[in-house]
Amino acid sequence: MARLSLLLLTILLTLSSPAQYVWKPEKEKNGISVYLSDVKGSSFKAVKVECTFTGTYARLIAVLTNTSHFSEWIFRNKTSKLLKKNSAYDFLYYSETRMPWPLSNRDVIIHMRINTSNLPRSLSIQGNHEKNFLPEVPGRVRVSHYKASWIVTMPTTSSIQISYILEIDPGGSIPAWVANSYADKGPFETFSNLAEELKK
Repeated sequence: MARLSLLLLTILLTLSSPAQYVWKPEKEKNGISVYLSDVKGSSFKAVKVECTFTGTYARLIAVLTNTSHFSEWIFRNKTSKLLKKNSAYDFLYYSETRMPWPLSNRDVIIHMRINTSNLPRSLSIQGNHEKNFLPEVPGRVRVSHYKASWIVTMPTTSSIQISYILEIDPGGSIPAWVANSYADKGPFETFSNLAEELKK
């Protein structure tokens, strides 16, 4: 059964992952694998995370829709708040990320869509930035590009298998080589924390 789930996940990833990604392993620890890839037209690398955690679809959805608690598990998240709720699984939220001195904090408005139409076979999630939904905040730098996608399956009744892909341009004057040198840290820490959230 686990092999069949892994095969289905591989097929889904093949169909959903753009051909421009060429993933290279960057970090593997505690069952979390992080990969990086160049992105056509961008100086910033894309990140892919693959992992299997104890949890269920319902619990993951509960965590991802609880925007006010994102600071408890998302790396360097200072604050997050719901801005607009189109439906239970379609909403916009504001997120501010703490940056080390002397860099300014980054913020972004994300439109998250959780697609449950393929349950129980799989769950898919999309997050895209909405650049002009709110005016820029003085003293913060607006993220200029954000695109995240999740493909989630349940190989057993108590575990979820996640493949997550993120493209981001933090905006401002951060040199790409500096951002790329730490590109694996944020996703690794975030998913390590997510594993604990799913157990609650």
